[in-house]
Amino acid sequence: MKKITLLAILICCSLGFVERAQAQENYTEGAVWEVNYYRTKPGKFDDYLKYLRANYAKSVAKQKQAGIIVDSKVLLNPAVNGPEDWDVAICYLYSDFGRLNYNQATEDQMQKITAEISGERNKEKRDAKNDATRFPLRDYIRTRYLREVTLKP
Repeated sequence: MKKITLLAILICCSLGFVERAQAQENYTEGAVWEVNYYRTKPGKFDDYLKYLRANYAKSVAKQKQAGIIVDSKVLLNPAVNGPEDWDVAICYLYSDFGRLNYNQATEDQMQKITAEISGERNKEKRDAKNDATRFPLRDYIRTRYLREVTLKP
């Protein structure tokens, strides 16, 4: 009886693998987008974009230069549908899902970049200042991870 159960489990697992392998016959996996969605507070949209221009743009340029990210985008949603919808999305493109795993060397690079931009060497003070500046401007909605695929001919 145990052999039959084990055999059934192995067959089920094998079918799941075959199904996934067949799905990838149709495409090649590519880079990964991390998309963070925010909703600006009433009357703070322009202030938030000024904040992004002053801080985010510089940070992204340095992250690209350091090889932390491949690309980045800011997307605007002109058709907001209610208070739970987003109006600003900040997107980071990574070469693969592995780049999203925690890495002390990458964290050290990020802290160095943030210190250079803000001029503040103390991490706690820097974080408190950034939080005090951006939190009154927007609310976090959610984060999504999306994989690019290339369809095979």
